[in-house]
Amino acid sequence: MRRIYYVALAAAIAFGIPGSAQAADTKVESKDVPPEEIIAKFAAKEADFAKARENYTYRQTVRILELDEAGGTRGKHEMVSDIIFSGDAKRTEKVVRAPVSTLKNLLLTPEDEQDLRNVQPFVLTTSEIPLYDVRYMGRQKADEIPCYLFAVKPKKMEPGRRYFEGQIWVDDRDLQIVKTYGKGVGVLKKGSDNQFPRFETYREQIDKKYWFPTYTRADDTLHFQNGPQRIRMTVKYEDYKKFEGKSTIKFGEVLDESKDQKPDQPKK
Repeated sequence: MRRIYYVALAAAIAFGIPGSAQAADTKVESKDVPPEEIIAKFAAKEADFAKARENYTYRQTVRILELDEAGGTRGKHEMVSDIIFSGDAKRTEKVVRAPVSTLKNLLLTPEDEQDLRNVQPFVLTTSEIPLYDVRYMGRQKADEIPCYLFAVKPKKMEPGRRYFEGQIWVDDRDLQIVKTYGKGVGVLKKGSDNQFPRFETYREQIDKKYWFPTYTRADDTLHFQNGPQRIRMTVKYEDYKKFEGKSTIKFGEVLDESKDQKPDQPKK
């Protein structure tokens, strides 16, 4: 997102979440499992989940509030969209509701859109592992779920691509990410003031097999060059349903061979 100045336009915003959000987690007893083995196994599970999620429809609701100095709402951006499959079974996004934005100081950028789609509902698959430094931090509970905790950051950033930097909690039984805390990062143009959110994303087990992102939140005061701006953001992912493609095979008409036979020729 960008901040809109009344004199001139400048780039972008950063979100954040107070560190106290993590303080509620409780340390649990560690087990002698090699971190490399844990990483390999959970990345494989995440790859399975990423593939399965492509076959689900859901509703996404994004709400960004721009707050004034007293904490009141000064402006709002909201968009409700359905991730569905079109008639030819292609996955697409259909906007259900998008009121006119009343944000006065902030503007969504393409980088923000990438973060909403790919970084905030972060998935770390086998193919993505080589792009990141993944450091084992020990065992820690996330909302009473025993987890392995990892610190994650990109090894190298390519222009035009967004990455996740922060911490992930991996369920020690299902070996899938159940919570993330961090921000989107990437290569920015020189002199850009574009900054991005620290956010928390929570997952829930939807189909008794995979953990799906269901809620993202961010709350922070953004420090721009011409002054601070507090924002609050929530993203909800709801109504997950597995897409069951239907195909109909239509056969041609059954040929009545008797109709095609020529009548017997009269004998000479």
